[in-house]
Amino acid sequence: MFKIPIAELKEKIIASGNIDSLALEEKIKAKINELSGLISEEGAAHIIANELGIVFEDPKGKVLKIKEIYSGMKNVTLTGKVVRVYEMREFSKNDRSGKVQSLMIGDETGSMRAVFWNDQVDGLTSVAEDTIIKIVDGYVRDNDGRKEIHLGSRGSIEINPEGVEVNSVRRGNEYSRKEIHALQPEDTNAEIVGTIVQVFDPRFFEVHPETGKRIQPGENVTPALSYVMNAVIDDGTGNIRVVFWKNQVHHLASKSADEMAAYKENPAQFEDVKTDLLGEQYRLLGRVQRNDMFDRLEFVAQIVEKADPEKELANKE
Repeated sequence: MFKIPIAELKEKIIASGNIDSLALEEKIKAKINELSGLISEEGAAHIIANELGIVFEDPKGKVLKIKEIYSGMKNVTLTGKVVRVYEMREFSKNDRSGKVQSLMIGDETGSMRAVFWNDQVDGLTSVAEDTIIKIVDGYVRDNDGRKEIHLGSRGSIEINPEGVEVNSVRRGNEYSRKEIHALQPEDTNAEIVGTIVQVFDPRFFEVHPETGKRIQPGENVTPALSYVMNAVIDDGTGNIRVVFWKNQVHHLASKSADEMAAYKENPAQFEDVKTDLLGEQYRLLGRVQRNDMFDRLEFVAQIVEKADPEKELANKE
């Protein structure tokens, strides 16, 4: 079953012409009650769609836009422009080893992460930002609420396919520009612009080299180094603490993984980086979360870019 966001799922059911919005809401509530609350609103909507004969077709053979792609899909073909190339990671697990690399790709409808494993990584050596790629027969997984496409064993990738153009790219999934004082915990796709007024030391920790998650007891793997860094950004309406995870730290501090690893052994050398960041203006796309321990809102950065002062000034005029 495809994991379609409930709002889009309702739109698709209504668009079929078999039911109007009011009747659909009533049927969803009735279905949840019928099943004693053991099903979610999304699950109820899927059951109703099936009862109405609405079929979400296998996308095989059709080139999809990113907005049309949902977690759980297989046989997915799409074209997109690379907007970010993440570092390649090597890992070892038990008696095997491998490598993994991700790209952020986008089209005019949105953006998503594409993940490549082992021999697939070798085909990415010529890929850089603004490269157009075509992924054929990929499958889509959910990663903490965000869809990502993987290239399966039967899939393939084409670099700059002939006759294919991606003229415009939406670098996020409907990110909304907000002033910091107006941020709310439910803002999962927010864009803010502000000046860095405080920078904290990075915190280093070890993770599973393949999944990037904490290593569980009993896992026999060689750990990889990861880190997180906090800063406070101010836009004149307020300020907020921003959380930058590993890849975002690289873009914020303009440092490679090897350079960051060196700071773990010599933390005093990071003071110059902190000083250089103070007063710099950044455009951040991400989500807002509440830190219950300190009873405050925080912004988790997903895309980090240096702000263009002239462009920002023009936007305010």
